[in-house]
Amino acid sequence: MKISSTEFQQNVGRYQDMAQREPVSITRNGRAHTVLISAALFETALKGRVARKIEDLDKATIMTIADSGVSSEFASLDEFIEDWKP
Repeated sequence: MKISSTEFQQNVGRYQDMAQREPVSITRNGRAHTVLISAALFETALKGRVARKIEDLDKATIMTIADSGVSSEFASLDEFIEDWKP
């Protein structure tokens, strides 16, 4: 959904509710200026893009990472990095 900043200012509550279902693009002078999204979507986007210190991870997450591995179907890719040096 795309609305003008004037429309947004006049109906803030309506667009806050709408942002729970879909992003609301707020324009200024006809161009996208701000996007209003739900807190849940913001948190999802933030978690996927922010590096965290290991000290900030809970034990279950650390154990999940420790127990993870690469599927055997990708074993052939090991040859690409076999002689790689940083």
